Amino acid sequence: FKGIPVGMPSFVVYIDESGDEGFGFSKGSSKWFALSAIITRKHIDIDTVKLVDKVRERLGRTKRKILHFYRLKHEHRLPFVEEISHARLRVVTVLVHKPSLKSPEIFREGHRLYHYATRYLLERVSWCCRDHYNEKLPGDGSAQIVFSHRNMSYDEIRNYLNKLKKRSEYSDIRINWQIIKTDQIKAISHKLSMGLQIADAVASSFYYGVEINQQGFTEPRYASILKPVLYHHRKRYLGNGLKFVPRESSAMIGTNKNLTWIHQIYT
Repeated sequence: FKGIPVGMPSFVVYIDESGDEGFGFSKGSSKWFALSAIITRKHIDIDTVKLVDKVRERLGRTKRKILHFYRLKHEHRLPFVEEISHARLRVVTVLVHKPSLKSPEIFREGHRLYHYATRYLLERVSWCCRDHYNEKLPGDGSAQIVFSHRNMSYDEIRNYLNKLKKRSEYSDIRINWQIIKTDQIKAISHKLSMGLQIADAVASSFYYGVEINQQGFTEPRYASILKPVLYHHRKRYLGNGLKFVPRESSAMIGTNKNLTWIHQIYT
């Protein structure tokens, strides 16, 4: 973004997850981990508040009621994701199939799985911001990153990203560092941010689309409704707004009966 004034971010990015980081699959750990971002323009970020307020009104909830997607009934989740699908924002999701990871012992340490997903998520967030930057609108093209606060060190996230930045010159790390700046990362409580409540709904929507429930089914309807706001580049959704990792998990999309909806909707 040569010549862009530095100082105020153009975008705000809210990040939340669904699923868990465990590998005890026989003990109830999820097989999938979803990390999602919603991307808004900073000068219209107030729209996230309006969206959640509208959902609360539709569901008959009080104005201060915190929306946790997993606590909502199916018939209440649908209007929530429908409102998101009409909003002025973009969505990016990374889905990690944990059983396909070649060296799971590496990801059992600390929050390495979360870091791993964050790398792929922020790559795509930076591409989306790059594609939608408008020099006529306020901001320097960069993004303010807001994580949903969890029991982990966000200094670790910053350090991890700084290491990736150093490695970018000689490895296949495709984060646009003019957009993703580690000094513009923070974490706040889910209950204090409407943007994070929307990100939670998005992460859960894609998670339910791939994680098999106790009855042997997935629920892809929520993720299908979100197609209008899923980031795509030249009409390509897979690999852009929706990323499957590791690479081995991509093959499952065409062979697993519970995942056939992905090609039907997003290709």
